[in-house]
Amino acid sequence: MIAIKLWLDDCRPAPEGYVWVKSVNEAINLIGDVEEHLGIATISLIDIDHDAGDYVNDGGDYIRLLDWLEETSRNYPIRIHSQNPVGVINMRRIIERNGWKEIR
Repeated sequence: MIAIKLWLDDCRPAPEGYVWVKSVNEAINLIGDVEEHLGIATISLIDIDHDAGDYVNDGGDYIRLLDWLEETSRNYPIRIHSQNPVGVINMRRIIERNGWKEIR
């Protein structure tokens, strides 16, 4: 099985071994594609920024991905790499409320 690590960031390139997506909608589409092929691939980590920059018009700031995961009862390990302290607090609130695993 292929374990996919998703890197959601508008400007920082993904580290080696990650799939880089730049918008919330692109991330949702990738997760949907992976879920359609369960048994072949899985999401092992979502490494997420907060501020979407120029990609905000394609699904909102990246906290919206966490909102979508919550609304659709999905659960993946999350790592936050944002430099936005208020954004990090708000994202952690969603992670903790859902009992998701945060990788620090």
